[in-house]
Amino acid sequence: MKLSQLTLYSGRLLFSSLHTGGRRCVASVRSQSRFAKDKMASAKSSILPISYLSQVEAQNVDIDLMNEFGYEMSQLMELAGLSCAVAVTQQYPRDNLTNKGKVLVCCGPGNNGGDGLVCARHLKLFGYSPCIYYPKRTDKPLYNGLVKQCTSFGVSFTTDLTQYSDYDLIIDAVFGFSFKPPTRELFIPVMDMLRETKVPVVSIDVPSGVDVDNGDAEGLQPDMLISLTAPKFCSKLLTKTHHYLGGRFLPQPLIDKYKLTLPEYPGTSLCVNYPLLDKLGRLPNYQVFLLQQYSLLTKEWEIPRGFHQLSN
Repeated sequence: MKLSQLTLYSGRLLFSSLHTGGRRCVASVRSQSRFAKDKMASAKSSILPISYLSQVEAQNVDIDLMNEFGYEMSQLMELAGLSCAVAVTQQYPRDNLTNKGKVLVCCGPGNNGGDGLVCARHLKLFGYSPCIYYPKRTDKPLYNGLVKQCTSFGVSFTTDLTQYSDYDLIIDAVFGFSFKPPTRELFIPVMDMLRETKVPVVSIDVPSGVDVDNGDAEGLQPDMLISLTAPKFCSKLLTKTHHYLGGRFLPQPLIDKYKLTLPEYPGTSLCVNYPLLDKLGRLPNYQVFLLQQYSLLTKEWEIPRGFHQLSN
């Protein structure tokens, strides 16, 4: 049962029952709850409180992964970039694109740019035609190695942003969760292009240039966002964005430490489409009220803790 169907169904139960009053109200709802029980169970698995990370928490998660659990930055980039490439293939299959997968990957100088380089390499392996815009290369062994890997697989690089309309997709891997304004002059052209283009934009982890904790209603609104490890608070303001979650590498002790509620990844998938993420974050209060009343009347279905707060 879809969320809208669920709330409509529970609303009908509630309003039809309220006219009968008192005990009859409870009896009426209970008499119909058996019919809804199976559908409620399936819907319950989809309706989860949503965990968001602040900028500081996101930084600390990476630090903990490396210091406490033995990961190296190169591992995290490889896993993150691969999950992003897989998510792109799910949302934008190559054969459905006009130019058969011509993708412009815009990379910044930091870790987010490294994720973009890895993503570009895997998109090439998946049959897409990525081209990388990398205006400020980071002269460190890790990043030099990522560039060499891309060129070894035939991924091209460009310094020209004027032909961006020729691409099927644009990957935004310019700035990640560590970004702090102002935007440096070198990156103003790519940021202007990302905001102005009509080509679908896919942001890795956070939309570049957006305040990670507070968001920015006037900032970049990508067509697709691939959150890594857990969504950041800024994603709450993305009203028209396809939302995926990637980064299937968090140990359970770390999930427990940050009290994260994450969706289950299907099978062996490296990413999960999480469309309810935004819907629940903006669920109208009257629908929350109906679900809460249904829960109180039947005692058979519990509204997850924090659900109402997330709806505001």
